[in-house]
Amino acid sequence: MSPNSKQNISILCISLGSGGAEKVISLLLKKLISDYNVTLVMFYDVIHFPVPKEAKIVVLSNKGIDRSFFPKITDAFKFIIQYYRFVKTNNITISISFLAFPNLINGMISMLTKNVKTIISERGFPSDNVTSKLSFYISKVFYPIFYNRCDALFSNSVHINRDLKENFDVNIPMEVIYNPIEIPGQTIDSSTLIRPFNALNIITAGTLNKRKNQIMVVRALKASSLKYKFLILGAGELQGYLQEEIRNFQLNDSIFLKGKVKNVNDYLLNSQCFVLSSFTEGFPNALIEAMAIGLPSISTNCLSGPLELLNENKEINIEDGEYFIGKYGLLVNNDDHIGLSKALDYFHSNPEERVRFSILGVQRAKEYRLDSIYTKFNHFIQN
Repeated sequence: MSPNSKQNISILCISLGSGGAEKVISLLLKKLISDYNVTLVMFYDVIHFPVPKEAKIVVLSNKGIDRSFFPKITDAFKFIIQYYRFVKTNNITISISFLAFPNLINGMISMLTKNVKTIISERGFPSDNVTSKLSFYISKVFYPIFYNRCDALFSNSVHINRDLKENFDVNIPMEVIYNPIEIPGQTIDSSTLIRPFNALNIITAGTLNKRKNQIMVVRALKASSLKYKFLILGAGELQGYLQEEIRNFQLNDSIFLKGKVKNVNDYLLNSQCFVLSSFTEGFPNALIEAMAIGLPSISTNCLSGPLELLNENKEINIEDGEYFIGKYGLLVNNDDHIGLSKALDYFHSNPEERVRFSILGVQRAKEYRLDSIYTKFNHFIQN
């Protein structure tokens, strides 16, 4: 297909920083460029993930992303005008946005134009994704007004869509399209997990903040009588707090804060278990990527994503201080470090289960391959 016969499509986002939504955009761009003339439109010039050279890049602001509240409000009004002009000037036929504020702008574009299909994507669990009561009420007012002006919405969890319908009165057509992954070239040889380990190597990855709740794992290790080596990948506001608690628990010799790393897969390949301790998720990329490597995994049963990944979204009840053996991994209640400690000990003491869940995790991850997810995504935006 010649470039002139392709539809002009734009992807609107805040930036292409190091978040989960941004990684999804980067992966989808690899496929979109074959079927569309694609422009990536960003509010701020931050690019962490690769962008294909065939995709055009438009940056709406030359200011830094770390601006105070009032300058960002000024930016917001400018972005609305700039993006409207861009869509009209470049004959955009499909405008796709990711995350809340770009989605609101897309709703405005739908109100101002007639020949542009507007599609929005919610990436986090809305009721838990707002930062204060004020932002929650603002969302309650503006989501129904602007989201409902768009043609369709896709998210990465059935729980997100349900929350949008029940708590935010969003009633446009919705679809669940899970995050795509690229299957890694190297995976763990599951048979190596059968041998006994004096100290089991466990790992987690994510921003060090309250939502990710890494302190839960620290407390779980303190409650266990078995030996572990725990690597925490990522940086964030709670780094000092975590380091202090590790020192207070006298776990300096077994828990290590590694900060931001680029070669995440190298660390995963040298581990024997992955842990996700979040209070809330949209769809946990870190969990599915660990499973794709071949790591047996444990996760909190938070909304949303882990239950879908580890137990095919079949509802479960976990007693306090206990864990659940799902189809593809173990689940524990939010912030239940005793249940997590028992789940970790289960993998530590049962090497055959480490092997079994390693194999199952790789099988499960293949269902989220980029090719198959993109086929569903492309069908969705066309129909």
